[in-house]
Amino acid sequence: MLQKISRPAVKLVERYLPDPYIFVLLLTIIAALAAMLFEQQSPLAVIRYWGDGFWGLLSFSMQMLLVLITGFMLASSPPVKRLLDQLAGLARSPAGAIILVTLVSLTASWINWGFGLVIGALFAKALARRVRVDYRLLIASAYSGFVVWHGGLSGSIPLTIATPGHFTENQIGIIPTSQTIFSVYNLLIVASLFVIMPLVNRWMLPDEKASVYVDPAQISEPDSTHSNDVKRPAERLENSTLLSWLVGIPGLLYLAHYFFVAGGGLNLNSVNFLFLSLAIVFHRTPRSLLVSLNEAVKGGAGIIIQFPFYAGIMGIMMHSGLAESLSELFASIANADTLPFWSFISAGIVNLFVPSGGGQWAVQAPVMLPAAEALGADVAKVAMGVAWGDAWTNLLQPFWALPVLAIAGLNARDIMGFCLIQLVVTGVIISLGLSFF
Repeated sequence: MLQKISRPAVKLVERYLPDPYIFVLLLTIIAALAAMLFEQQSPLAVIRYWGDGFWGLLSFSMQMLLVLITGFMLASSPPVKRLLDQLAGLARSPAGAIILVTLVSLTASWINWGFGLVIGALFAKALARRVRVDYRLLIASAYSGFVVWHGGLSGSIPLTIATPGHFTENQIGIIPTSQTIFSVYNLLIVASLFVIMPLVNRWMLPDEKASVYVDPAQISEPDSTHSNDVKRPAERLENSTLLSWLVGIPGLLYLAHYFFVAGGGLNLNSVNFLFLSLAIVFHRTPRSLLVSLNEAVKGGAGIIIQFPFYAGIMGIMMHSGLAESLSELFASIANADTLPFWSFISAGIVNLFVPSGGGQWAVQAPVMLPAAEALGADVAKVAMGVAWGDAWTNLLQPFWALPVLAIAGLNARDIMGFCLIQLVVTGVIISLGLSFF
């Protein structure tokens, strides 16, 4: 049944979904018009909100670009390529490949969202080189695991409210992760997704005639081996294993101290540092790393051009009052039992325009937390409703898919038809979990 349902969804998306750059331009126009129409903002004010926010994600954009590049370089190193190929060898059939990549992506994304985005896509490519399987669904399955990130160890909202000094501490105090990430209802949602999502993806597998395959040669990693014919002194440095190890190994030593002595955790900076240090060591020579780097940067164009536009949209949504009005609308129709569910729905809508967990919480917390207190709702559960809503509609919003698509060499329209089915299924599971677990 899912195969039959997914087929028209895929065709619909392939026909009508524009390039992600066009998508962000349309979202910009929609957000601007909505701010003028519903919030009575003047055109000049909206333009000012947009321009003031346009460069607000520069640091984050660079972090995301490095997630893509360092992850690609690490995966193209000889030891990691061998490891991924060996793991990919566990899949003996197209169905096995789909299930395996979904489980790997879910696990990696639950540990750390940046780690999950890159590992899922790179493992999918390794599978595609060994198993003849629909490449679009394979990449969509790799991306689908990202839906659990905000219920996992790197969830920005539950970690924020568990950190002393957070901006709502005077209102709600410190809420430990035992009430959010490790609560019974959250763990049940995560466990349900781990069971159901691999099956859903497998059931969407097209038949032989409708499948789209990829030539393994087209997704092979660049040959980064260096020539032994070294003639110039500069070439000796470019092919020096010692030079790479003198930099890469101290990087790993720093990370060991950071994790095991200083008690640091996984975040974008530590993940990127880990990927880069391992890539330097595993490639052995600067020349090998640079060959991989030149290939990796080709996929970063979407991140570079689109993330500033999303920052501009966030500026409009946050400063015009649009995001707050949306949150107030859903809070006004809720009661103590249903507020987590309506928080989830409102966050899913806001996420289309503000695809940032931290930024979204800054907008919705001032509305949802007073509503939770007034209604006597579970504050921790309401916060997790916002967190899950932020993660849920990433299956529809191409913002977070850009690194995955760049690694895979696909367009958003290639996978979003499958993602629509995943969106519906995960929406039902999460809604039930927040409402009844």
